[in-house]
Amino acid sequence: MPNIKSAEKRVRISAKRTLHNTSLKSALRTTIKKFETALAQSEIEQARLALRIATRALDKAATKGIIHRNTASRKKSRLTKRFNAVANQG
Repeated sequence: MPNIKSAEKRVRISAKRTLHNTSLKSALRTTIKKFETALAQSEIEQARLALRIATRALDKAATKGIIHRNTASRKKSRLTKRFNAVANQG
């Protein structure tokens, strides 16, 4: 435990931000999971909407620094690729 007042504050801030970032990351995973379930059930329109929401969430997470922008880009690319494969198939 820190002895200096400013260090104690940094510990409190760090814990608070960690909690916030964890909840944002969890929400991001949930939006991606919603897309995956819609895609698995072959609900194309539902999946299209979920893809848009997931893409937006990934962009926001990258902007806020929750995930790296290259990670967001890679995930968006893979999700879109999977959607296109299912949408063009049937």
